[in-house]
Amino acid sequence: MSQAVNILGLGYLCKREPRALHDRSRARMRARQAAVSTIIAALMTNRAVFLLSLAAFASAASLRATDTLLPQLAIEFSTTTGSAAAVVTAFAVSYGLLQAVYGPLGDRYGKYRLVCATTLASALGTFACAWAPGLDILIIARFVAGATVGALIPLSMAWIGDVVAYGERQALIARFLLGQILGTAFGQSVAGLLAEQFGWRAIFIVLGVLYLIVGALLLAELRANPVTRQPPGDATASIRSGLARMAGLLAHRWVRIIVGTVFLEGMIMFGSIAFIPVHLQQHFSLGPAVAGAMVTAYAAGGVLYALGARRFVAGLGESGLALCGALILGLGYLLLAFAPVAWASLPGILLIGVGFYMLHNTLQVNATQMAPAARGAAVSLFALCLFTGQSLGVWLAGRVVDAYGTEPVFIAAALGLVLLGLNFRRLLKQHKQHSAAA
Repeated sequence: MSQAVNILGLGYLCKREPRALHDRSRARMRARQAAVSTIIAALMTNRAVFLLSLAAFASAASLRATDTLLPQLAIEFSTTTGSAAAVVTAFAVSYGLLQAVYGPLGDRYGKYRLVCATTLASALGTFACAWAPGLDILIIARFVAGATVGALIPLSMAWIGDVVAYGERQALIARFLLGQILGTAFGQSVAGLLAEQFGWRAIFIVLGVLYLIVGALLLAELRANPVTRQPPGDATASIRSGLARMAGLLAHRWVRIIVGTVFLEGMIMFGSIAFIPVHLQQHFSLGPAVAGAMVTAYAAGGVLYALGARRFVAGLGESGLALCGALILGLGYLLLAFAPVAWASLPGILLIGVGFYMLHNTLQVNATQMAPAARGAAVSLFALCLFTGQSLGVWLAGRVVDAYGTEPVFIAAALGLVLLGLNFRRLLKQHKQHSAAA
C-alpha cells in the first residue's frame, strides 16, 4: 500500500514539475519581452528627440544669424546698429506672440505633428528674408519667419515633457538642447563667413534649405514612429480657450514666478548677447567671419554644460544650478566688457554659455512641470514671456549701444543676471519646502 502511494505521489510530482517549469519559462519570456519593448521604446523616443533637436538647431540658427550681420545691415541700409537690430526684435516679437496660438493647437492636434508642419512653413519666411529689397521689408520678413519658427523649440520641449518621466527629463532636455546650442554657433559663425564671401543674404538661403530637409525628416518620422503620434487631444481647444488657459495658469504663484523670471532672463540675457558680435567688430576691428567664429565660444560653453548635465544636476541640485549659473554669467559678462584685446574675450564668452544653460535649463525643466495637465499651454506661456522679454531687451540695449557703446550693456547684464539667479534660487528653495510639506 505504501509503495503504491509513493508511486502515485511521484507521478503527481512529475506532472506538476513540467507545468511549473513551463510557468517559469513563460514568466522569463514575458520579462524579456517587456525589457526588449522598453529598450525599443527608448530608442524610438531618442530618435524622435534627435530629429526635434535638428529642428531646434535650425530655429536657433535663425534666431542668432542676424547678430553677426548687424554692422553690415547698418552700412547697407544707411542706419545705426541699434536701428538695424530691429530685425532681431521683429523675429523675437512674433516668436513670442504666436505662442498663444501654438500652445492650444499643439494640445489639440499633436505637438510633434505641429513641429513638422511649422518646420516646413519656416522655409518660406526664411527665403523671403533672402530676397528682401530693403530694411523695412527685411524686418517684416523676419517677423513672418519668427511666427513659424517660434513653434519648434517650445512644442518640442512640451512633447518631451509628455513622453519622458520627470526624473529623466532634465538630462534628456539637455541633450535636446545640444541642437539648439550648435544651431546658435552655426547661425553666428556661418552667417559671418557667408556675409564676407557672398553677402548677408546667403545665410537665409542656407537656412531655408535646412528647414526643408529637417521638415522632410520629421514627416518621415511622424509616419514611421508611433511614439510621435499622440492620441487626439481636447477637441474643444481653441486659441481663445488657450489664452484663457494661459491666463488661468497665472493664478498659480509658482507659475508667475517661473514666467516672470524667464521674462527678465530673456530681457537681460538676450538683450546683451545680440551685441557681442557688434562689440567684437567695432572694438577690435574684426571682420564678421572672425567675430562670428569667436562667438561660437558661447555655444561651446553650452555644450560643456550639456555633456556634464547629469553630473551637474546630481552634484548641485536645481537650486545650486541656478546660483552657479548666475554667478558664472556675471563673471563672463564682466570679462567680456573689460577684455583689453580680442582673444581675451573668449573666456568670458565661454563662461556666458556655461552659465546661461545652467540657469535656463533649470527654468525650462520647471516650466515643463509647473502645469502637467496643460503642458503645451504652460510651455508656450514660458516661451511667450522669454521672447517678449528678449524683444524688449534688444530694443533697450540698441538704444544704449547707439548712445554709449556696448560696455554698459554688458556690465548691466552681469549685475542683473546675478541678482536674478540669487532671487530665483531663494524662491525655488521656498517652493521645494512648501511642496514637501504639502
